[in-house]
Amino acid sequence: MSEAWTRKEGKNESGGLNAKGRASYNKAHGGHLKPPAPSPKTKADAGRKASFCARMKGLKSKLTSEKTKRDPNSRVNKSLRAWNCH
Repeated sequence: MSEAWTRKEGKNESGGLNAKGRASYNKAHGGHLKPPAPSPKTKADAGRKASFCARMKGLKSKLTSEKTKRDPNSRVNKSLRAWNCH
């Protein structure tokens, strides 16, 4: 059976991965994924948020189809909402 982060049970309905998905990804890849930082509490979280929003906005503008850009249920749009990227 595949890891939880690749299946529905590891994905958050509002975009991104839930805690179970992040844990399974970290275990499989030796990573250290953190939860989203929509309202940063520290300077480090503010930097993470700015970096994430810049990357995802660039991804949306260059690598998605016109249909995906307008689809509110696309993964990229869900993640931008989850992180409060405007």
